[in-house]
Amino acid sequence: MIRAVSLVLCLVAFTACKKDAGKPADQPAATATTGTVEGGVRKIAVTANAEGYSPDKIPGKPGEKLVLVFTRTVDASCLSQLKAPDGKLVDLPLNKPVEVAVTVPQSGEVGFACGMDMFHGVVVAQPSS
Repeated sequence: MIRAVSLVLCLVAFTACKKDAGKPADQPAATATTGTVEGGVRKIAVTANAEGYSPDKIPGKPGEKLVLVFTRTVDASCLSQLKAPDGKLVDLPLNKPVEVAVTVPQSGEVGFACGMDMFHGVVVAQPSS
């Protein structure tokens, strides 16, 4: 009996959080190029849905302060938590926006992921031209 329950729970977790589910390999990353600015801080809406995060690539100026506003729109257990760029776990309640402050790195990128590390996104430093 316990084995059957364990098997069912594993299958539910697997189907609720399929890596790259619904995203073809040749599909480009959704990129955020804008957002609203409040007090010098750019806010960017990020949706957590069955395909992962959208946008999943967020460019910014090195050192720029951002607020990522995550809204989970799907009832999937792996997306119910976010591993923020600072490494902290943040709860994402269904259909409620949650703000996460991020500073764009001086170079390279910082990432975020779902609680099960199946879906990913990045904040990328864009060198000034």
